[in-house]
Amino acid sequence: MRPIITLLTDFGSQDYFVGAMKGAILSINPQVLIVDITHEIPPQDIEAAAFNLLATYKDFPAATIHVAVVDPGVGSARKPILIECGEQFFVGPDNGIFSWICEREGNFRAIHLTNEEFFRHPLSATFHGRDIFAPVAAALSCGVAMTEFGEKLGDHFRLDPLLPAVASDGSVEGRVIHIDRFGNCITNLTRENFSEDQAASGGKLRINGREISSFRNSFSEAALDGNDLFCLVGSSGLLEIAARNSSAATILNAQRGNAVTLIAGHR
Repeated sequence: MRPIITLLTDFGSQDYFVGAMKGAILSINPQVLIVDITHEIPPQDIEAAAFNLLATYKDFPAATIHVAVVDPGVGSARKPILIECGEQFFVGPDNGIFSWICEREGNFRAIHLTNEEFFRHPLSATFHGRDIFAPVAAALSCGVAMTEFGEKLGDHFRLDPLLPAVASDGSVEGRVIHIDRFGNCITNLTRENFSEDQAASGGKLRINGREISSFRNSFSEAALDGNDLFCLVGSSGLLEIAARNSSAATILNAQRGNAVTLIAGHR
């Protein structure tokens, strides 16, 4: 099977950046299959990048190489890294962009990219996507061992944990981790935290002073209970707060990071 390299950036499509990265990859391995996940991450938005990568990496076959470049610290002391996790590889800056995947999978290997033999020269201080991450990914796709790229890294920078917190009274404290273009509020809760059965027994979510007790299986499901807001488990496997044909984020005046409290019902 042809090796696969995915690209996820905040570069957009107006400028030359994505094309330059692809050229750097194909100059080393012209047989590689390059897949664009998205280049429309909001500028410098590491958490949006982390979520989009978390939601897609399992859709790719084992040994896929994911290059993620949302890198406000380019040119600083932040490390360029390579991670093996979940039978896949991740190349990019050490700024937390891969931390939710490592948290979910549990086990990972990390390398600090220091072997400049695999970098493009001259090395730009402002474009590590082209000059470090793309060439390293291409070399990896050619069969170069991880250990050739640098030294083992004991740990890496982490975003706030993906796992929600459980309070002493049994309530679960989650948060909104992403708002998609439709205004759906994606939380760090899962079906294990809140399900249709729990909603039927009186369970509810509280966010920004509103309580949501309706649970549905799809966005188009009829609102039999008359509620404009409802919960469902989205394609990412995470619990979402949605509104049929409307923006839940607008209705709730919600932003990423807003607390979402799960209040258990009583059977």
